[in-house]
Amino acid sequence: MFNVYLPIADMSINFFLVIGIGGLVGFLSGLFGVGGGFLLTPLMMMIGIPPAVAAASDSNQIVASSSSAAFGHWRLGNVDMKMGLIILAGGVVGGTVGVHLVHYLRAMGNFEFVMKMVYVLMLGTIGGSMFVESLKAIRKAPQTESFEMDQGDMSQSGLSRLFSRLPLQMHFTKSHLRTSAIFPFLIGFLVGVLAAILGVGGGFIMVPAMIYVIGMPTITAIGTDLFQIVMTSANVTLQQAITNHTVDIGLALTLLMGSVVGAQFGVRASKYLRGEQIRILLSIIVLAMMLKLLLDLVLPPDNVVSFAAGVSGGH
Repeated sequence: MFNVYLPIADMSINFFLVIGIGGLVGFLSGLFGVGGGFLLTPLMMMIGIPPAVAAASDSNQIVASSSSAAFGHWRLGNVDMKMGLIILAGGVVGGTVGVHLVHYLRAMGNFEFVMKMVYVLMLGTIGGSMFVESLKAIRKAPQTESFEMDQGDMSQSGLSRLFSRLPLQMHFTKSHLRTSAIFPFLIGFLVGVLAAILGVGGGFIMVPAMIYVIGMPTITAIGTDLFQIVMTSANVTLQQAITNHTVDIGLALTLLMGSVVGAQFGVRASKYLRGEQIRILLSIIVLAMMLKLLLDLVLPPDNVVSFAAGVSGGH
């Protein structure tokens, strides 16, 4: 009765299920301060959305959900436009390469396997690192924690000094630093490729790289990252629609409706948890998602069904 037909995905799905997934990811986004793209695409795949459609439609949803935040940071003067344009140039090139890579992998019939493998490696690395770091923080005595505390030391790291000696040196007035344009371009390229293959904005890679490697102030890094997320995801969405025909507008809009509401509840819930508690909860969710995708890769379909039946009591 409440099923809706998704023409690009070529399937019918329960409207409230999609709204619920959007709401869940929005809640997690508001609670943990992440874009949620790296969780939304796997969740859509789990309810039967084809991987290519899930990734492309997620990119579309990211454009809409991130635009408001990016505009807000721009109005507050938190966007380093010069740095953002260099990163965006890398993102456009990377997104173009990624879209054509998706087209090639779909033609070969290997896209779903490659996508899940990349997700397993990425979620395992991120989730494992966050879990270990958060566990250490919980065991220690409570301390004031913020990116700003570490920024001064990390900005003088070996990598920062290396980039300061590379060619194409530029002065970034807004970020109060001078560094090579090579690394921002390369990290933008990587995020562009990931946006095409996985349907993620890449903030979980970009923001730490901007702060700890390039040496940008935290608030400027966040604002600049949102700017590149919107532009890179818009480029990927457009190319996916033209080249691969995998963007389902109806799916993206339904997810967006749920995520907008869910995010408000997530923001309120975040007030009741400490930073290290939030990070360890997120790491557990990320590792659980990684485990599910890993089981999909290593277990034959019949075994996955039997495994699921055993867990649920044989229904």
